[in-house]
Amino acid sequence: MNIVENFDLYAPRLVNKKELFCAGHRACQGCGEVLAVRLMCKALGENTVIASATGCMEIVSSMFPTTAWEVPWIHVAFENAAAVASGVEVGLKALRKKGRIDDRYVKVVGMAGDGGTMDIGLQALSGAMERGHDMLFVCFDNEAYMNTGIQRSSGTPMGASTTTAPAGKISFGQKTWKKNMPEIMVAHNVPYVATACPSYPLDFIRKVEKAKKIKGPSYIHCFSVCPTGWRSPSHLTVALGRMVVETGIFPLYEVENGKYKISAEMPKKLKPIKDYFKSQGRFRHLAEHEIKMIQSRVESEYNKLLDKVKCLKAWN
Repeated sequence: MNIVENFDLYAPRLVNKKELFCAGHRACQGCGEVLAVRLMCKALGENTVIASATGCMEIVSSMFPTTAWEVPWIHVAFENAAAVASGVEVGLKALRKKGRIDDRYVKVVGMAGDGGTMDIGLQALSGAMERGHDMLFVCFDNEAYMNTGIQRSSGTPMGASTTTAPAGKISFGQKTWKKNMPEIMVAHNVPYVATACPSYPLDFIRKVEKAKKIKGPSYIHCFSVCPTGWRSPSHLTVALGRMVVETGIFPLYEVENGKYKISAEMPKKLKPIKDYFKSQGRFRHLAEHEIKMIQSRVESEYNKLLDKVKCLKAWN
């Protein structure tokens, strides 16, 4: 393997230097999802098949007759990335058993945005996880249907302004709280669930590598900054990804066989959410009392997560 050595604060790591999601795609400047997909592919390696739902990554990466993918990749409908990935996993298993293909392990991956995961594709994903397919599913969550015009999804955070939940005289934007998709996957009793963000690349790579080794279903929820949909400066993509973690809005953690663990990258003290909001146009309309209401909810949810970690430590 062509590798380069990288170091973080905790341990040296070997990162695949080969680009399996190559340059030449048409993603927006500063797209956090492209960075995340690139890191995911480095961690997965070449023995990978990816089923990708309709969305930004499909549009930017596969303009006929070109492709940015250096691994087998299948574009499928919005709602069935998990169903197709589970079918590919079973098909490879059957072909291997019949001696039709090499006897080597190939990781099957399903991927979609928040809409294709949390809304339109939820029933297919739930079925694949419940059946126990040997596959990884990665949700690249940019918190709205960005590819089709910045419509709200169940991943859109409270108070954010979108084209279908606009801020104005009678509305302050999204009126519901973001769906907790990682916890829904934990409820399926899958062996491995994790949250990740490409602003913490080594943490993300480590989690994908861990999920790759699991012979069974696994799920990673990856936070993906979208400058276009969020009306934020493109050069702040990595900074915003770090701030969403530092404020506790999107904590980084893992759940291995039901056991919760906070990632080492989480800060000891959370920053106020207004620091994260101020550079995004989708939150500029919020009044001080609305920000305080959201702050209270963020702190409550974060403390719930900490309680789960503490309870499991005490139990063990």
